[in-house]
Amino acid sequence: MILQYLKTGKTLTPIEALDMFGCFRLASRVHDLKKDGWPVTCDKRDVGTGKVVGHYTLVNNKDLWPEQ
Repeated sequence: MILQYLKTGKTLTPIEALDMFGCFRLASRVHDLKKDGWPVTCDKRDVGTGKVVGHYTLVNNKDLWPEQ
């Protein structure tokens, strides 16, 4: 479900993953996707409270995606 969501070109944060998919460990799921060859990037952003939140995105260039 996370991969399908990222394939739409949207960014996903850990709190969004929890709300949408019940996923408490987005970083672990992204690690699994990367092991499978998916080019997922993480842009860490300050949310204004002194905390930094990762925003995960799948690289848009489909030539970099593994064969399905």
